[in-house]
Amino acid sequence: MDKFSRMPQYDIRNDGAGPYAVFYCDACGREFRSQPDVINTLGQDLGKQAVGGFLRKVPLVGNAVANSVTGEDPRYSYKMTPQQLEKAWAQAQVHFRECPTCGRIVCLSDFDTQSGFCMDDSPRTNEIAEARGEQAGAALKGLASAFGLDNVVKKVGQAAENAQRAAEQMARCPKDGTLAAPGTKFCPECGTPMLQPEAVLCPKCGTDTKGAKFCPECGTKIEAAPAHCPNCGAAVKEAKFCPECGTKII
Repeated sequence: MDKFSRMPQYDIRNDGAGPYAVFYCDACGREFRSQPDVINTLGQDLGKQAVGGFLRKVPLVGNAVANSVTGEDPRYSYKMTPQQLEKAWAQAQVHFRECPTCGRIVCLSDFDTQSGFCMDDSPRTNEIAEARGEQAGAALKGLASAFGLDNVVKKVGQAAENAQRAAEQMARCPKDGTLAAPGTKFCPECGTPMLQPEAVLCPKCGTDTKGAKFCPECGTKIEAAPAHCPNCGAAVKEAKFCPECGTKII
């Protein structure tokens, strides 16, 4: 069992079987509950009822003294001793890990067990994001296939790719993102100097391909990496992942 420097945030609740603790993940707030000590609660309840009933029958004692002896009913108590709380945490901590970098105590869903850090501090952040993206994409494809929407999804993807390619061949305002015809010197919306599209030359004949997949002069296939992120539009140059949003650059 991993050692923890502290407990995460917690609440004490009671559903009528005795108090129990609910511990929260520091990252996502997911809650994990301990189990109430039902046997101990019933034992205390029965014992206090017996003592209280006996005292109430003793002359000169009465209900006031009996109530002070029996104390708070454990079935409705929202109090736990330090020992009870430690026992509750021992039950729940199997669901948690503590990040050595940020010190947060997070649930297993927010912890990279391979690296030993929380997801935010893991050195595999880009790798994890890529894997999650691929999983989400596979799930969407499976859902589309189940409903017979394969061709629709494919056409939407192709349309998005064509639109991105067309946008890369237009002048772009670095301030508000306005697109205009190549050669436009100033943004028609705010007057900021426009960024011109980077020419993609055919590696064989040197013709400006203007974003085409094949050279219009000699037919050579163009395999140049995109100059901008397909997700957020940030300049990526030769990076494999977008420096702004982490999207993989194909």
